[in-house]
Amino acid sequence: MPSLSDRPVHFTTLAAMRPPRVATALAWMLLIGVSTAGAIMALVPWVQTASGTGQVVALDPDDRQQQVTAFVPGRVERWYVHDGQHVAKGDPIARVVDLDPDLLSRLRAERAQVEAEIAAVQQSRAVAGIDVSRTAQLFAEGLAARRDYEQTQIKVADAGAKLAEARAKLNRIDIQLNRQSAQMVRAPRDGRVQQLNAATGGAMVSPGTVLAVIAPERVERAVELFIDGRDVPLLRAGRPVRLEFEGWPAIQFSGWPSVAQGMFDGRVRTIDPNAATDGLFRILVEPQPGKPAWPAREFARPGGKVRGWVQGETVLVGYELWRQLNDFPLEFGRRPAAPVNGDAKAAAPKATEDEGAKK
Repeated sequence: MPSLSDRPVHFTTLAAMRPPRVATALAWMLLIGVSTAGAIMALVPWVQTASGTGQVVALDPDDRQQQVTAFVPGRVERWYVHDGQHVAKGDPIARVVDLDPDLLSRLRAERAQVEAEIAAVQQSRAVAGIDVSRTAQLFAEGLAARRDYEQTQIKVADAGAKLAEARAKLNRIDIQLNRQSAQMVRAPRDGRVQQLNAATGGAMVSPGTVLAVIAPERVERAVELFIDGRDVPLLRAGRPVRLEFEGWPAIQFSGWPSVAQGMFDGRVRTIDPNAATDGLFRILVEPQPGKPAWPAREFARPGGKVRGWVQGETVLVGYELWRQLNDFPLEFGRRPAAPVNGDAKAAAPKATEDEGAKK
């Protein structure tokens, strides 16, 4: 039997080819790379995340920016603050005066006149009441006609109507005086003047015109993130969130949280029941207890941009790639959390008791 070397070569051209070493090395590298990628997709775990962008906000609505508005029409006569100034609650911001400088004096004079009218009507009513009593006695004795008695009653009713009209007029004057006394616009709370509407200095202002904006300095911060509606139904309050604050150096690996650097921890506080106009859902994130504090306020101020990743279930890398390619939502975890330390021993007797109760 002839040996293999003595057999005729049917593919002489192929046998004569000698591939270069670079091609061989590249082929081996591709083979190893594909094998490694397959092993990673089949064995390496990956933490699913729902990403979103948002900003730092104040958790308490009273700690958010406050607009200081004018209460009466007029013009700004004087400013008491400047941009960047710290103010306390009740400090004057601006003084708004009416276009008529003599309005207050005329209102006070009119009020004094109405008070005099009220006093005169009250006196007239008291006299009319005496006449009613006297006429009633005379009518009972037959010394006065019924018409005279009725006329005195009509006078009392007229005096009462005039008195009610004068008091209503006095109330209207008091309302105008109270509104004019609100010409001094004051700070609604402690904070720093962030913006002054200086354009109103020589122009006519109406009730509701924004004169200044006050930003509180000591606030309890939170983060609002806007998440795609595809993933929101699978999120729950208390879910961990990784945050990347604008201007803070960070390296993020959403699937491997332990590798990320410069990230901060939070947890989902609330999820809005309705979507915004752009179809995204807003969630509020608060600091995670027991974790490092968020950056100081000078580094993460209200209004600063934030990127966040709400953590979901742990799956394999291959499954996550397949999910992303098919644009599927996050994995819904139905399995209960594993017991920690001694909880496993306590869980077994409880399960046995539950099964016995069912039987």
